[in-house]
Amino acid sequence: MYRLSNTVIGFLNLFTLLASIPIIGAGLWMARSSTTCESFLQTPLLVVGFVILIISLAGFIGACFHVGCALWVYLAVMLLLIGALIGFTVFGFVVTAAGGGTPVAGRMYREYHLEAYSGWLRKRVQDPRYWGTIRSCILGSRTCAKIVLWTPFDYLTKDMTPIQSGCCKPPTSCNYGTTAMQEKDCYHWNNAETVLCYDCESCKAGVLENIRRDWHKLSVLNIIMVIILIGIYSIGCCAFQNTRRAESDYPYGRNRISKVRPRWDYRWV
Repeated sequence: MYRLSNTVIGFLNLFTLLASIPIIGAGLWMARSSTTCESFLQTPLLVVGFVILIISLAGFIGACFHVGCALWVYLAVMLLLIGALIGFTVFGFVVTAAGGGTPVAGRMYREYHLEAYSGWLRKRVQDPRYWGTIRSCILGSRTCAKIVLWTPFDYLTKDMTPIQSGCCKPPTSCNYGTTAMQEKDCYHWNNAETVLCYDCESCKAGVLENIRRDWHKLSVLNIIMVIILIGIYSIGCCAFQNTRRAESDYPYGRNRISKVRPRWDYRWV
């Protein structure tokens, strides 16, 4: 049992070291891809991949070869990673607490309003450069083409994704047979395939709803990862203590020098 923690931490870090290679490869592939949607994930993937690679390599070398300084670096970076994940998870729950759709009478789908979301998310999606990339992504995904052949009965009985509800149709309250004032999104709507309601606030709200749902799923995954990392960190502390013992061949903290000054008549045998 004396070296069990070193063996366990060595195998765990070998596994994560190998897992970081496809993550980095996916980030590099996305960086060279012409699909605009994938550009949102390339930087986080590369950062996560390289951090996992460095941490795993330090932990593997430290645990298997009893290198104390490598294990010390591993534990320090691991502690920072755990703290960063906890902070990111809390931030995610705060900025995505508000939002959600509004039910539409007699319809299965919901409609989404930009003012219902947090100011940080609204500011992000209202940036013209950021929105231009998202708009191109939605056009390329042909999300709206999936409902273009719907009949009036389909609109009454079928559900829609947040992006389909906000970007592919005008708000349900719009009435184009009157001259009365209506929502400004009603005036942004156009039947052209490349226009539709892509410049509507409801479209931006639909995108934010998708982000909100995905962020909640990611936050749950982050909580699981934090629990796992805390367990690995605890095993790593045991491995670090074993490495310190292995360097001295004595229990850590015990003085192995019994005599500082030998007797004057000490003789070499």
